[in-house]
Amino acid sequence: MTDELLNERAWHLLNCLADGKFHSGQALAQDLGVVRTSVFNTMSQIAAQGIEVGRVRGRGYRLLRPWQRLDAVQITQALRHAALSVEVISQAGSSNSLLLQRAALGEAHGTVLAVELQTAGRGRAGRRWHAGLGNALTFSLLWRFDCGLNALSGLSLAVGVGIVRSLRKLALDDVWLKWPNDIVTSQGKLGGVLLEAQGDMLGPSAVVIGIGLNCALPGSLLRNIDQPAVALEDLVANLPERNFLFALLLDELSQVLDEFSTRGFASLREEWERYHLYRDQPVTLRLPSGASVDGTALGVSDSGELRINTSSGVRILNSGELEMKR
Repeated sequence: MTDELLNERAWHLLNCLADGKFHSGQALAQDLGVVRTSVFNTMSQIAAQGIEVGRVRGRGYRLLRPWQRLDAVQITQALRHAALSVEVISQAGSSNSLLLQRAALGEAHGTVLAVELQTAGRGRAGRRWHAGLGNALTFSLLWRFDCGLNALSGLSLAVGVGIVRSLRKLALDDVWLKWPNDIVTSQGKLGGVLLEAQGDMLGPSAVVIGIGLNCALPGSLLRNIDQPAVALEDLVANLPERNFLFALLLDELSQVLDEFSTRGFASLREEWERYHLYRDQPVTLRLPSGASVDGTALGVSDSGELRINTSSGVRILNSGELEMKR
């Protein structure tokens, strides 16, 4: 998959093919006002993005996976509680980077920016987040706080609570939280959270909350992921259409963020610990310095720090990579 963005012609073809049906090269060329060679070349550019296009002589082209397009109007109408401004764009390197720029220029609280094809998505510690066209929810949410940055401890954990709440409403019981911000199942990672903040220690402050959630994982995408991963379509028998799934997720996130704004993470701590994948399990926490801490994961503090019972007593830590002890 390349980081290069698709051009207008490619998006026109993708919209034509979104229904999953065959479309002849001649018909597509006439629609675009180009020769058939141009259609072929554009299809090659689309395939370079990891989008699987089938071609059958005499029938034409089709997407091997029909694309459920996001629609801002449908998403907004499906919201039950949240008062959010939803925008869907075709492509971007990173929704977080784009919304951070807008936040600095005064973008409104509650703005949601969803990207159909994110070519340079980011995870924690500079990792790459892999997602293809229509097979994930990749979006960012801008939330403004009256408090300063020092009062936002535990926010990423609170976001995780909102995500798990929404997924459990889909009868998905095998969904858990891995400290500090991974959404996981017994089969692998399902999603992740990336928070980026603006402001100072006294306030006010603004946080762009980036979320990636796997809806499907075709083989071409799975091969690029360096850890066990899973998608919702493999876990949920009756998975809602993406617009309704997105609205459900936004509703739960909005309610959790409202609670966090007034009461902090402490009010959500017990719920987070119920979803904690490694609670009471032997773990190793690999610290940014290269050192590691072994012990038993006890849970988290009221500010979201990890509590580990070690041979020398309970340690409270605020960064690192957590894994089961081998």
